[in-house]
Amino acid sequence: MAKVGKKYAEAAKLFDKQKLYDPAEAVDLLKKMDTAKFDETVELSVNLNVDPKYADQQVRGALVLPHGIGKSKVVLVFAQGDKENEAKDAGADFVGADDLIEKIKGGWLDFDVAIATPNMMGKVGRLGKILGPKGLMPNPKIGTVTMDVTKAVSESKAGKVEYRTDKAGNVHSPIGKKSFDANKLVENLTTLVDTLIKVKPSGAKGQYIKSVTISSTMGPGVHINPFSVKGVVKAEEN
Repeated sequence: MAKVGKKYAEAAKLFDKQKLYDPAEAVDLLKKMDTAKFDETVELSVNLNVDPKYADQQVRGALVLPHGIGKSKVVLVFAQGDKENEAKDAGADFVGADDLIEKIKGGWLDFDVAIATPNMMGKVGRLGKILGPKGLMPNPKIGTVTMDVTKAVSESKAGKVEYRTDKAGNVHSPIGKKSFDANKLVENLTTLVDTLIKVKPSGAKGQYIKSVTISSTMGPGVHINPFSVKGVVKAEEN
């Protein structure tokens, strides 16, 4: 068994690992855990009953959480002409075209989100092997390939998060900081789960939401009863 830190071990004593808590209880437990000296990120992990190797069971998208995630993202925009000026006015941190492409080819990746106008994708596509593995490749499915540059930049700055199933059908996403009010974390949690329900793949059968777990950067995971999250029961019955 892997050794854990003293603070992690003490935090794990605060709850029953076998119990399924409702969202408010889970968040309250998490906030009581003294696991780090910094403001930890709170992450939600949802296991979906899907097989991502099939195209009709893949779950991917993005949303703006009602209370953000407590972090301002560094946004890069590939654009030219009027759209370049629009991106700068919207607050993008880096804006350009060939100059940024060459800089990235040289190994520079000091940004969190990459946005591109459709006419730039012919050139940006050549960065697929660099940006793809880092999850930074602009994609129309998550709203980062668009002509509405102002909206894309504003949403990214406001705390837009991306979600995507891994090979095991898990979705991991930050939902805020541990310093957030409990009700804000619960609302962000509920919003993300509700969104996953709305995008349920047609090929998914049986109980769609298999498990929901909340944790902080340095803390243990607290299991949440999926059916205690608003909207889940109704979705499971359909």
